[in-house]
Amino acid sequence: MISKSIYYFYFKKTDKNILSVDFFYEFSKKIKLIVMEIISSSEQSQVKYAGFWLRFAAYLIDQFVISAAVFIVAIPVVLGIIAFGLNLKEIKNSSDFFTQGGLLMVGGIVGLVVLAILVFIVMIWLYYALMESSKFGGTLGKMAVSIKVVDYEYNRISFGRATGRYFSRIITNMTFWIGFIIAGFTQKKQALHDLMAGCLVVCK
Repeated sequence: MISKSIYYFYFKKTDKNILSVDFFYEFSKKIKLIVMEIISSSEQSQVKYAGFWLRFAAYLIDQFVISAAVFIVAIPVVLGIIAFGLNLKEIKNSSDFFTQGGLLMVGGIVGLVVLAILVFIVMIWLYYALMESSKFGGTLGKMAVSIKVVDYEYNRISFGRATGRYFSRIITNMTFWIGFIIAGFTQKKQALHDLMAGCLVVCK
């Protein structure tokens, strides 16, 4: 890269005044780009990408955390369903189903189930998106194994990119774990959803 730049300025521009202001301005810009490229290459060579097993360990920890949170949230939902179910049990005859509020109780059970599913989806999405776009760069599982999510410039990702990465997992999940396993074989240890969202997972 450096040799090509020297060639460009000392051989390609021989027909110009090498002492001109424009020449030195362009030359300084080129030197700056060369230095930045050298620094960038040096930084990239020092980066250690998180492999499959580190990420799998982080996944297991996150699943434990999420399961605990889901269990806590599910308790009032289950109690509500039980309450509606006990009231339904009091209706002895099918002819009394509509007159004694049976339809309302069934609607309450269905509503609680749908609400619970929506709450779980939003809760898990926010857990991943907020944590991975935060200053920590990762979920509790990733923090535990000292890895974080960054963009291709090794900077903190935005909430939007973290959201895209999370929902890209839907496609990864449809590959029957192949989308996750490829993290052990790609050059920068990227899973399918990392490639789709333009992210990297690196060691701290």
